[in-house]
Amino acid sequence: MSVKIRLKRMGAKKRPYYRVVIADSRSPRDGRFIETVGHYNPITVPAEVKLDEDKIMGWLESGAQPSDTVRNLLSKAGIMAKYAAKKAGKQPAATKSAAADKPSAKNTVAEIKAYLDANDIKYAASAKKADLLDLV
Repeated sequence: MSVKIRLKRMGAKKRPYYRVVIADSRSPRDGRFIETVGHYNPITVPAEVKLDEDKIMGWLESGAQPSDTVRNLLSKAGIMAKYAAKKAGKQPAATKSAAADKPSAKNTVAEIKAYLDANDIKYAASAKKADLLDLV
C-alpha cells in the first residue's frame, strides 16, 4: 500500500479549507483517509498552517510520500529539513537498539566518540580508534 500525505478539501464554495491527511494513494482526494495530521487555511492573511510534527515525522519515517503542495508546507514549517537531517544521521534499527551497548572495533570513530560523550568519558580530540576503544 502506497501512503501519501496530502490535502483534503473542506469548506464552502469559494472558501477552501484543507486538512492535511495521511491516505492511501488509491483513495479519492476527499475520500477515505487514515489519519488527520494538520490543517491549512489559505484564506486568512497570512495563511494559517497547523501541523502535528511528531505524527508527520513518524509517517515520513514509515515511507509516506508528501504531495507537492504538502511538501512545500512542510518545508516552510521546517519539518522537511528536520527529516532530512534525521535521515542523514540515521542508523539502522538493529544498530539503534545496540547503541546502549559498548562499541567494538566494527564501530566508526564517530560512533565511539558519541558513546564516550554520552557516558561523560573524557578523551583527546586527536585520539585514534584503538585509543578510544581502550577507554570503553
